[in-house]
Amino acid sequence: MSVPTIRDKAAVVGIGQTRFARSLGQSETEMAVEAIWNACDDAGISPRDIDGLVRYDIEQTDEEQMCELLGGPSIGYFVGTPFGGGGSASVLAVAASAIAAGMARHVLVYRSRARGKSSSYGRGRDQGGRYWEKLGTDLSGLNQWHVPQGLVSAFQEMAMISQRHRIEYGTTDDQYADVAIAFRQHAMRNPAAVMRTPMTREDHHASRMIADPLRLYDCNIETDGAVALLVTSLERARDLRRPPAVIRAGAMAAGSHHIRLSNLFARDPNAESAPRVARALFAMGDCAPADVDVAFFYDFFTSMVILALEQYGFAPRGEGGPFVENGGLAWPDGRLVCNTNGGQLSEAFIHGLNNTVEAVRQIRGTSTSQVDGCRLAFVAGANTDPTGAVLLASDR
Repeated sequence: MSVPTIRDKAAVVGIGQTRFARSLGQSETEMAVEAIWNACDDAGISPRDIDGLVRYDIEQTDEEQMCELLGGPSIGYFVGTPFGGGGSASVLAVAASAIAAGMARHVLVYRSRARGKSSSYGRGRDQGGRYWEKLGTDLSGLNQWHVPQGLVSAFQEMAMISQRHRIEYGTTDDQYADVAIAFRQHAMRNPAAVMRTPMTREDHHASRMIADPLRLYDCNIETDGAVALLVTSLERARDLRRPPAVIRAGAMAAGSHHIRLSNLFARDPNAESAPRVARALFAMGDCAPADVDVAFFYDFFTSMVILALEQYGFAPRGEGGPFVENGGLAWPDGRLVCNTNGGQLSEAFIHGLNNTVEAVRQIRGTSTSQVDGCRLAFVAGANTDPTGAVLLASDR
């Protein structure tokens, strides 16, 4: 009996984005439409050909709005993936599932964010700006327990997880800096990146403390912008304008959300979401981390890149810090070249989906920090949320 799989059933055929900036003065809806039109133009298909839609469930531009703004496509499949950063790779796995099941022919994936400091365009916590400044006094769910204790934003939450890793394995400020420096070097070659000023270890260490042990340059930047991807079957993809980025494998896992700090120190690390995704992903792809040519980690914090290297099997547990030292992640000669767009630390913070767009460029051979002979790209969502990861492969 064959096991159902999405392996090699679908491919990314169109990518699009807006300009990225600290503030663009546009709503998330306006930016989403621009990115989607650009993705359609890239693929050479009409927006009216879109019949499937996958979005983050916190996306403010819903299916009805999008259908009207795109000129009336007939949507037969639509779904949202939960949480934020964890969805940045899961959306492709869900889109590929729809294609493999015959539920849609052309699936749109998109994310639009007005996340600059002054980019709020409504009172809702997801209507731009800094969500933690809009929590108010009506705290529901888990928020009522951790916000009053100072765990208000991802900065404080990730600081606790980062500090635990430092205590257990001796991770250092220099290692954090080496992640930030590598990705900044990539951003310097990327004209779309917001942060393109050179960075040294001294610059990193001199940046102000945000939540110990995380400094300013350990944290993702706050930007506006949108990105979009179009997914179709591999057979149809071969007849379109661009070389397909084949979705070789995809996996998702939930059950270890980072806000549930009551069990943070109790669970088996191998039972966390990211290691479970890794096992399923590489089994479906019939490959190993050593086969990956370029990797994209959800770099909302430098420390979490180090943790993800261990969780996904690129480095043994506790050895992610030494792995990144002295250009370990840097193009062109790092141990594992990562986040060649500059990532969320230096290009833009579009909830990780801008990293997925860059992974497609690597497969196409069009990155500004192109890995020679790139045939297999790894993309992970946030390793602390219910999360997911995909492998994108060349069709050559």
